[in-house]
Amino acid sequence: MQHLYRGRFLLVMALAAAFAASAETPASYFDNAGRSDVLSGGVRMIPITTPKGNFRVWTKRVGSNPRIRVLLLHGGPGATHEYFEAFDSYFPGAGIEYYYYDQLGSAYSDQPTDTDLWTTERFVEEVEQVRQALQLGPENFHLVGHSWGGILAIEYALKYQQHLKGLVISNMVANIPAYNAYAHDVLMPKMDQGALAEILALEAKKDFANPRYEELLMQNYYVDHILRMAPDQWPDPVLRSFGKLNRELYTLMQGPSEMGASGRLVKWDRFADLARIKVPTLVIGARYDTMDPSYMELMAKQLPHGRYLYCQTGSPWPCTTTRRPTSTG
Repeated sequence: MQHLYRGRFLLVMALAAAFAASAETPASYFDNAGRSDVLSGGVRMIPITTPKGNFRVWTKRVGSNPRIRVLLLHGGPGATHEYFEAFDSYFPGAGIEYYYYDQLGSAYSDQPTDTDLWTTERFVEEVEQVRQALQLGPENFHLVGHSWGGILAIEYALKYQQHLKGLVISNMVANIPAYNAYAHDVLMPKMDQGALAEILALEAKKDFANPRYEELLMQNYYVDHILRMAPDQWPDPVLRSFGKLNRELYTLMQGPSEMGASGRLVKWDRFADLARIKVPTLVIGARYDTMDPSYMELMAKQLPHGRYLYCQTGSPWPCTTTRRPTSTG
């Protein structure tokens, strides 16, 4: 297992380098004059309107740079912003103003229980309301979506790309049936077959709350294809994010595990629509991803202004590598 902090190039470093090409750390980066969020350390609870009522979502700004602002869309659905906290080690040095954000139903945001709220369409409208509240626009607004956040970023761009300056789709394919096929045809045959049989038996009985189920996934899948470290070495932000996962929301949309999707997203497919996204877009994949990295490279080629970043020894939480990532396109 690779140690996260021994890797010379992380996803966050790759993004920082990409953004730094168009931005230098301004002298005013830590100047909060005129900001309404000074006493809260950059935190704002943003009101959003939904068909099921009004709620609030949590955001936190770091830095000040009107030329380059990044909104981070976490995975799940139902995870939290916390596993992104490695950005604190790199983005300030690149002069990037960035925003952590817990989507509705996640950790520090409101957590309504009406399951009609959990649709990609409704989440897209939430992101747009957050964008408006944060006053992000086409002159500076970059959207980074990781895993489920990648689905949300694609959907947002297809409807609201006029507000974007750039887009990053990290560790996410544009076709859930392809995701499931890769897990079934490529990853599962490489697993310990006894453990796999036990996992599938528990899933068949819908015994997802059984501690043995999570234990088997951790030992036989997550440490290989989620975060390639021994579980007792997982960084604190990742553990906090996992610990606060909204499992009801996650299971409803994704399904009970990362070994493929079986929830509301199971038929989601936007590959043919990628050609409609005209903004510069970076697609990031990793060798040990839960999804096919070659498919992600194909996505970049489908995008009119797409580029592909490949983490040769990485996995998706986060994309880690001991070599310089290979960029194509």
